[in-house]
Amino acid sequence: MTPSPLPPAGQNSDAGQSSDVPTLLVKIFGKDRPGITAGLFDTLAAYSVDVVDIEQVVSRGRLVLCALVTEPTVAPQGELRATVHSWAESLKLEAEIISGTGDNRPRGSGRSHVTVLGHPLTAESTAAIAARIAGTGGNIDRIFRLAKYPVTAVEFAVSGVATGTLRTALATEAAARGVDVAVVSAGLHRRAQRLVVMDVDSTLIQDEVIELFAAHAGCEAEVAEVTAAAMRGELDFEQSLHARVALLRGLDVSVVDKVRAEVRLTPGARTLIRTLKALGYQVGVVSGGFTQVTDDLKDRLGLDFASANTLEVEDGRLTGRVTGEIVDRAGKARLLRRFADEAGVPLAQTVAIGDGANDLDMLNAAGLGVAFNAKPVVREAAHTAVNVPFLDTVLYLLGITREEVEAADGLVD
Repeated sequence: MTPSPLPPAGQNSDAGQSSDVPTLLVKIFGKDRPGITAGLFDTLAAYSVDVVDIEQVVSRGRLVLCALVTEPTVAPQGELRATVHSWAESLKLEAEIISGTGDNRPRGSGRSHVTVLGHPLTAESTAAIAARIAGTGGNIDRIFRLAKYPVTAVEFAVSGVATGTLRTALATEAAARGVDVAVVSAGLHRRAQRLVVMDVDSTLIQDEVIELFAAHAGCEAEVAEVTAAAMRGELDFEQSLHARVALLRGLDVSVVDKVRAEVRLTPGARTLIRTLKALGYQVGVVSGGFTQVTDDLKDRLGLDFASANTLEVEDGRLTGRVTGEIVDRAGKARLLRRFADEAGVPLAQTVAIGDGANDLDMLNAAGLGVAFNAKPVVREAAHTAVNVPFLDTVLYLLGITREEVEAADGLVD
C-alpha cells in the first residue's frame, strides 16, 4: 500500500481534494495464528488512531498484515512504534512501520479481472502474463488464488487499461504460453450473471449425439466427417443436419434408450451445474442435437431450460427427418435471448459456453462467451477460451473459488 494524500477533515475523498495528512503504514510478518489481527489493532487503539486501510494475506501459514492508520494524537509517534515492535516481538513476529502521507493512490480507470488457468501454472507463464499486463500500461492491484484443483486458477485485479485492450494483448500471450486467460470487466454485474446456457455435444457431454445414433445405423464414419466439417464452419449447419439425419432412416426407436445410456458427461459437468444451482443461477442447454437426449439430460441434471432438434418418429422408427424449429447457429442465439427473457435476466448478465462454429452467435450475444476446448475459429472469436478438459473450471471465470464450490456441495442433498 503506497500512501497518497488524504482529504482534509470534513471533505469527501471522492471529490478529489487532498492534503498532506500524516499516516503510518504498519506491516506485520510471521507465522499465522488466531488473534494476531485483533492484537495489532488492540495495540493501536491505545493511541487513538483511525484505520484508513487494511490488507492481509496468508500463504502456507505465513502472514502478511498491513494496516494504514493516522498518526497517534495522544502520544508521540515514537512511543507507538516502540509499543508495536514490542508486541510483535512477544509473538515472534516482525514489524515494519513506514511514515508517509495520505491514503493509497486511487486505482486507475479501466478495471478488469484477469483469471489465469494453468495445468500446471508455471513461473514462466506467470511472469509472461504479468509482463504483458505491465506492457499495456496496466497495474496489478491484487492477486489471489481461486483454486488449486482440478487446475491452478489465480485472479489478477488490474487497473489502468481498457478491458478490451488487455483481453487482446493477453490472448496472444496465453496462446504462446499454453495457459488459459479470461479478461472480464470489474463490477457488480460479474456476480449478477444468473443464467448460464451451454452447448451439449462436446461441451456438456463428451460425445456427438448424432454419431452415437449413426453407430447403430452403420454409418458413423460418414456422419462424423460431415459433423467435423460443419463444426469447423465449412458447411451450412442446417443442410448438414438434414443430410446426416437422413442416414438414420429406418432405425428402431428403441435406439434412443441405447444412445441415452451411452452419453458421457464431460468431467466437471455435474460439479458445474450443481454449484451454479446452489448459488442461485439458472442453467440451460441448447443443442443442434436432439430432444430425445436433451430432455433426458434436463431431467437428470435438474436444468431449467433445454432446447434441441427433434427426430421424427413414425410407426416406431426414425423417418430420417427432423420436426419443428431448427436449432442452428442463429437459433442458438435466439434461444439464449428467449431463456434470458423467461429467466428475467438481462442478456449482458448471461454466460454462454460452446465449442463449435454453430455456437458463435450465442457466444457473441452473451455477456460472457466461453469457448470450451473449441475449434480455432471459435477460440479466436469468443470472449475467452478454456482448453483444459474440466467443465467446472468455468466457475473460476465467474470469480467463484474452489472453497465456494465445496461449500455449495454441502448445500445440495
